Amino acid sequence: MLVDLSSGQVLFSREAERRFMPASITKVMTAFLAFELIDGGKLSPGQSYMMSENAYREWYGKGSRMFLDRSEPVTVETLLLGITSVSANDAAVVLAEGAAGSVDNWVAMMNAKAREIGMTDSHFGTPNGWMDEGRTFTTANDLAVLAREMITRHPDLYRFYFGREGMTYRGIAQANHDPITGRVKGADGIKTGFTNQAGYGFLGSAERDGRRLIMVAATAPTPRDRNDASVAMMEWGFDAFDTRKLYARGGYVGEALVQEGARSTVPLVAAGSIHATFPEGVKATPRLTIRYEGPLEAPLEEGERVAELEIAVEGAPPSRVPLLTGEAVPQANTWQRLVNGVVGLFR
Repeated sequence: MLVDLSSGQVLFSREAERRFMPASITKVMTAFLAFELIDGGKLSPGQSYMMSENAYREWYGKGSRMFLDRSEPVTVETLLLGITSVSANDAAVVLAEGAAGSVDNWVAMMNAKAREIGMTDSHFGTPNGWMDEGRTFTTANDLAVLAREMITRHPDLYRFYFGREGMTYRGIAQANHDPITGRVKGADGIKTGFTNQAGYGFLGSAERDGRRLIMVAATAPTPRDRNDASVAMMEWGFDAFDTRKLYARGGYVGEALVQEGARSTVPLVAAGSIHATFPEGVKATPRLTIRYEGPLEAPLEEGERVAELEIAVEGAPPSRVPLLTGEAVPQANTWQRLVNGVVGLFR
């Protein structure tokens, strides 16, 4: 599957609703959940956790790892770098136990977060994707949703933790197996996965000139098949389509009606750079429509995701990208309610 994040358009899709085992791509959900907790003030990159005796017995020396030991505290930042750069199974378990009290609690949070963001056909049974008799599964559609939410909600954390060539911990240098970073211009991750049951998979992303693509490849029989397909798909996505920039990140798009607010409307701005995407050489004018369930109810904070911009291009299904509130709207006081009521009579 190949999606243009800047327009929301699906550029290529084959069996995107077919379930498969994501293997270590599961760790993207663990990283995303950690990002949500960090931005919510419930987790700090500087706080440290120790490897439990149970985690040591089960995960020391098992699969890809950071070689964590029970004898030293490790910061959340280091654990996340291990998860995102060298696919550390042990780091994912230590983070889960430390942040949620147990792996089971963390996994429950992963599944709740998946439902919240619209991953309608996924389930997680582990924080790291280790084989669990098929309890962990996902689809290309859902992984594209996960990548979109992680990148748009947490752009700074995404840039810091993803797209690294590898890491060195305890004097042990390990490389990132990401097949496109360094080979595709603008590529910056995201995560490979492999088990004998799952085959070889990859969730990847790259950005050029404000246009970001997300791709999913799954169940490849060899790493070379996965890697070659990933590079070819990304290059094709950038080369075979033209784009027209509609709005810059934070650019004003329109207004939404507000109920019981200090003002009757709120400006809507682009959550990221918004483009319309066309097959190369096609000249068309996109039809743009703001969609939201309204009127919105005050109070509203600045930066809330409250609407979507629908982009309709002839010959392709319409796509949607998120819109945010451009400023805060507090609840109306008594006088403002009176004024709004009078104004409403003349609308």
